Amino acid sequence: MKSSYNGIPVPSNGSAIQYEHGAFSVPDNPIIPFIEGDGTGRDIWKASQRVFDAAVEAAYGSKRRIAWLEVFAGEKAYQKFKEWLPQDTVDAIRDFRIGIKGPLTTPVGGGIRSLNVALRQLLDLYACVRPVKYIAGIPSPVKHPERMNIMIYRENTEDVYMGV
Repeated sequence: MKSSYNGIPVPSNGSAIQYEHGAFSVPDNPIIPFIEGDGTGRDIWKASQRVFDAAVEAAYGSKRRIAWLEVFAGEKAYQKFKEWLPQDTVDAIRDFRIGIKGPLTTPVGGGIRSLNVALRQLLDLYACVRPVKYIAGIPSPVKHPERMNIMIYRENTEDVYMGV
C-alpha cells in the first residue's frame, strides 16, 4: 500500500478493507477511492457523495464514516498527468479493494477505446449483477410484483466489449 496515489495522500483517518480467511473485513472508517468522472460526472459525484455519507450516518450514526480518496481517470487525469488512466488509479482500487466512479468520457484517437471497459478488464470486473425487486407503491405491469426476485447477470468484458 502506498502513502499517496496520483500525488494525493492516503487519508490518515481511514483504513483499508481487508480480505482474510475468505471473508471481507470492513473497518469503521474504510478508505474508498473515487473517480469524479467527466461532464455530468462532476455534478453527479458531489450529490452522490453526500448521499453515501448520509446513508452511512443514518445506518451507523457516528460509529462509521467513509474516508474518501480521490483518484483520477478521464479528462481530469489527462489534464493533470497527460494520461487517461494512470496506473496509480488502478493500484488504489486494487489496494483498497473498492472504488466508486462517475461517468467517464471515451477518449478520441488511439490508446484506450473506452475507459469504462479498460477499468473492467484491468480489474477483472467481468460480471454486471443487477438485482430486480419490487418497490411497494410503484406501479408495475407484473401481475404479482411483490413476488418478483430476479437477478440479471451480464458479461462485462468480452464479446461486444472487446472492441469498444
